[in-house]
Amino acid sequence: MRVDHPARVIASLLALAAVLLAVPAHAAAGAAVATGSAVAWWVWPLALFAACFLMGIVAVPAGIGGGTLFVPIVGSFFPFHLDFVRGAGLLVALASALAAGPSLMRGGLGSLRLALPVSALAAASSIGGAMLGLSMPVNVVQMMLGGVVLGIVVLMFMYKSSEFPHVARPDALSQALALNGVFVDGASNRVIHWQVHRTIPGLFAFLAIGVMAGMFGIGAGWANVPALNLLMGAPLKVSAGTSSVVLSLVDSSAAWVYINKGAVLPMIVVPSVVGMMLGARIGARLLNVLRGSVIRKLVIGVLLFAGARALLKGTGIWP
Repeated sequence: MRVDHPARVIASLLALAAVLLAVPAHAAAGAAVATGSAVAWWVWPLALFAACFLMGIVAVPAGIGGGTLFVPIVGSFFPFHLDFVRGAGLLVALASALAAGPSLMRGGLGSLRLALPVSALAAASSIGGAMLGLSMPVNVVQMMLGGVVLGIVVLMFMYKSSEFPHVARPDALSQALALNGVFVDGASNRVIHWQVHRTIPGLFAFLAIGVMAGMFGIGAGWANVPALNLLMGAPLKVSAGTSSVVLSLVDSSAAWVYINKGAVLPMIVVPSVVGMMLGARIGARLLNVLRGSVIRKLVIGVLLFAGARALLKGTGIWP
């Protein structure tokens, strides 16, 4: 029996909530909210839902993952411990990827053959990154997060996508792994045959991407697409579609480390995931109405401010 898309989304959210509610009770006793806060506890989940709803709306037209906005903004402006924020950020990115992945695969825009080798390395390194991030002092992680977010801003300024990169000849490894495919471009109704090159540098790039995804909990959509498109030569739409498949494999690996360490709190994750996914549905509808350049500038401004605040918060200059 065929289940429509909203029903699948609701079922996924219920399954996620069931898993999170199975987290050991001692996790809820952790210092999720800063001590001495005069605001009632239930205000923060509502505020988190509203903030994530807005983030979901702007993340889709801007072409970045929700986790990229979630961790620096929530970690800097909400009174939650950074470990809980990073754990929630991975699940936010994972939920978004799982929602988008099946339709992209059916449309031929996501290549499982391309995603598997890069995901295997990124998933392994993301587990190490998550363990490393949880073992480091929070202020050090906060400073490093600020530096990474500011680096993302620079990357967004410099990144010039190539819709159909020219790959004259695939390398030996990509030929051995059969990293090629065909898809129909809906905009031009062209049948595009694609292949990739520079496979070994691409695999090393995904090792580094996995470490950052696990350590900071920001997902890796902001880095997956440039690595697949600019470095390896996959078409832009195939890169974006394959990125969702990579995210679903990489973020799930790192998320289990946070769950096992008790760094996942349903009070933070559930409103974040629901708000982000509902906002993303609206953002997808607004994609053809809003100018992407305007949304992109807004996101760059927000990330610039959030990254600077995270950096200053880690140094103690701005509490």
